[in-house]
Amino acid sequence: MKIAVCNLGCKVNKYECDCIVTALKNGGHEVVTSLEPADAYIVNTCAVTGEAERKSRQFVTRCLHQNPAATVAVIGCASQHDPTAFRARRGVTYIGGVADKAAAALKFARSATCVAPLPAEYDGLCCPAEDRTRAYIKVQDGCDNFCSYCLIPYLRGRSRSRALEDCVSECAAVAARSREIVLTGIDLSSYGKNTGSSLAELIAALQGIDVRIRLGSLEVGVIDDALLGALAGLKRFCPQFHLSLQSGSDAVLKRMNRRYTAAQYAAKADMIRRAFPHSALTTDLICGFPAETERDFEDSLAFVQSMRFAQVHVFGYSPRSGTVAAKLKQLPRGVIDERVKRASAVADESKRIFLSGLVGKELDVLAEQYDDGFTSGHSLEFVKAYVAGRREGELTVTVKELFKDGVMAE
Repeated sequence: MKIAVCNLGCKVNKYECDCIVTALKNGGHEVVTSLEPADAYIVNTCAVTGEAERKSRQFVTRCLHQNPAATVAVIGCASQHDPTAFRARRGVTYIGGVADKAAAALKFARSATCVAPLPAEYDGLCCPAEDRTRAYIKVQDGCDNFCSYCLIPYLRGRSRSRALEDCVSECAAVAARSREIVLTGIDLSSYGKNTGSSLAELIAALQGIDVRIRLGSLEVGVIDDALLGALAGLKRFCPQFHLSLQSGSDAVLKRMNRRYTAAQYAAKADMIRRAFPHSALTTDLICGFPAETERDFEDSLAFVQSMRFAQVHVFGYSPRSGTVAAKLKQLPRGVIDERVKRASAVADESKRIFLSGLVGKELDVLAEQYDDGFTSGHSLEFVKAYVAGRREGELTVTVKELFKDGVMAE
């Protein structure tokens, strides 16, 4: 049977899909990971925003456009949140949630709705799919932060960590067939919280692995001397820190329940830059949060400008039913859109300044794709670099100028 495994969510979902692909291939199926004609589809959904949830529902229809006779299994956060939204959809034979996603690879042909209770212990899949340039490894699930705008703690459950020895074992196995490992989790920073360990301890245990190692998104509170020291001890650490911000206004951060101030964030960024002077700091920014005043927004923009971010992912706030923020006074959509536009301009300029500072410098780049006469790939700092001609493996390049969404190098 030909089965398409489709991911609509985060890097954690991507890892889980890779594991499902392996299970299906071991079962003798032909498996693809693109939306194309197939006998059956497994859709790993997302519900981080209302728009993501809507797209998850629409994707089922897109699958059936490829093959109206196909069966569809729906799993993940959107079906965890509202399984009834999928139950009546033509072609959907299996509905699961966040727990026991392996069942989707074994039972999808059977009509059932099996949204299991959220697990209290780590129950993640393992053994992801075939060799690839960059491999994601899930080490943690769930979240205890309860930011006022976010449903994820309710959909993924409380923070729970994978056994340290399991993480190390899989990293060692993947290092033999991939050139870069990305450690990921729903809240990577809380790794070890429920087991008496820590992210620093996990990093220290990976110091014998000779492959590029990159971290997923981090929270401010995890940055300390122990973690930075452990990272410095890795053989090939990728010094890109995606340090979640969301707002540069203390008043907005408080309403978001983010538990840090802009000054505290800046202090942690300074710690990172002292430990890794050539690192890239990237972040996320939400515009138009409920009751955000023009002064709040201006404070936020000024803070972003001062931080010299390599990249800022800008989002307009959208309410999620069931969250605290959804009950607050909402801003008009037009105001939110206008602030997104202004913030995006600041983000673009911040990236331009960062990339301009790389001209004339050397970068270690992992070749990933060849297209239209150029090989492109990402540096240790996750800068997109383009080199003329077809190249493979790891390259040391010199940056010549800004180009497309990154830099031209030779």
